Amino acid sequence: MNRNSFPSILEQHFQQNLSGYLAALRRMVEINSFTANAPGVNALGQMTAAWFARLGFQAEFVQSTMPNYGQHLVLTRQGLTHKTIGLVSHLDTVFPAEEEIRNNFHWREEGERIYGPGTVDIKGGTVLIYMMLDALAQHAPEQFEAITWVILLDAAEEAEAEDFGQLCLDRLEGPDTLACLIFEGGSKVDNTYQVVVARKGMAIFQVKTEGRSSHAGSYHALGANALVQMAHTILKLAAITDYSRDVTVNVGTVHGGVVTNRVPHEAEAWLEMRTFKPDVYAETVAQILALNGQADVVSSADGYRCAVAVNLYRKTPPWGRNDATDGLYAIWQQAGAELGFTVLPEERGGLSDGNHFWQRIPTLDGLGPSGGNAHCSERSADGSKDQEYVLVTSFVPKATLNTMALLDLIGAFDETA
Repeated sequence: MNRNSFPSILEQHFQQNLSGYLAALRRMVEINSFTANAPGVNALGQMTAAWFARLGFQAEFVQSTMPNYGQHLVLTRQGLTHKTIGLVSHLDTVFPAEEEIRNNFHWREEGERIYGPGTVDIKGGTVLIYMMLDALAQHAPEQFEAITWVILLDAAEEAEAEDFGQLCLDRLEGPDTLACLIFEGGSKVDNTYQVVVARKGMAIFQVKTEGRSSHAGSYHALGANALVQMAHTILKLAAITDYSRDVTVNVGTVHGGVVTNRVPHEAEAWLEMRTFKPDVYAETVAQILALNGQADVVSSADGYRCAVAVNLYRKTPPWGRNDATDGLYAIWQQAGAELGFTVLPEERGGLSDGNHFWQRIPTLDGLGPSGGNAHCSERSADGSKDQEYVLVTSFVPKATLNTMALLDLIGAFDETA
C-alpha cells in the first residue's frame, strides 16, 4: 500500500459511489426516528443492519432500558486479530413526526446542502462510517479483515443513554481496543476541520419551593409566596454561571400558582448545569445543592418561612482533556496535514455518548460530516431561522481524512508492518 497514492484512490472511490451513499442517507432521513417513536427507531435499525450486512456485519438488537424507547443496534464484524475499533452513531432524532409535517421538514436538496431530520445529527455520521468501511473492504482488504469492527448505534438521547454507555463498555473495553470513534457532525471552514476532544458534563436539578396560601386581597400578609421564593432562588442559581470557568447554569422551566387571587403555596423549577473540568463540575454540583433549605421569603404577619428543596436528578460527568484522546487527535492532525487540511481540537458544550466511557476507552468525536442547525426544524422567509442540513461537499474529504487516520491507527503504513 502506497501512502502517497492511497488518498487519491480513496477520493476516487468516494466520488464514484457518493450518489449511492446519499441515496441510503435519504432512505434513513425519510424514516421518522424520533426518540419516543420506538417503531420508527426500530425500523431504521432494521434498514441499517441490512445495509451493513453487505459488508459482513452481524446485527444484534438490544432493548433500551428507557420505557417506551426503541432498540440499540450493535453491528459486529469479527476480524482475524483481536484488535478492535468501535464506531458510534445514533438511530434517533429529536423531531416528532407531527413537527416534521408542521414545518415541512423533509429531505430537500439546495445547492451543496441537503436539509432533513438527522442529516448531520447524526444519520449522516452513519453514512460516513459505511463509506470508510466500504472503501477499506475494497482497497485495503488485508487491513479491513484484520480488525474486529464494532458499530454501536444509540436509540436514545445521550443524556438519557447511560445504558448505551454501559453497552459500549461491555463490547469495547479491553486491552485490544484501539479506539472508540464517534461520528457526531464535525465543524469545517474551508480546509480547516475540528474534531472533538472534550465535552462538558451536565447535571440536572429539580427545585421545589413551598410557602403558605392566603387570599391575595383580604389576607395577603398571611401568605408566604412560593413563586417569589422561587424567584429569589433562581437569581442565586443564575449567579453561579461563570464564563471564566466555563460554568453555565440554565433554569429551563418554572411552574407555580393557580389563580391570581391566591398567594401561591408551591412552585417547581428544573435547571441544568454544564462545565468542562471534573473538579469544577463537582464543586458546582455541591454549590447548587447547598441552596437546599436557603429560604428568604417570610409571611409579614407571623414570620412563617418558605421552604426550598434542591434535588439532583441526573449526572453526566464531563469528558475532560486527556492523554488517550489527545493521542488520537495527534493521528488525525498528522493525517490531515498530509492531505493539506488543518485539523484543530474542539471542546464542545453538548453531550455525546463519549461522556459515558472516555475514561476507559480511548475516544475521539466529531468525525461525521459537516453541516448546521442541528435540532432545528423551523425556517423563516427572512432567513433568521433555518432547518438542519448537511454539506454534501463534506462527505468525501472527511471520509478520506478519517480513513487515512484509521490506517495510521492500525499501523497500515508502518515500514515494519
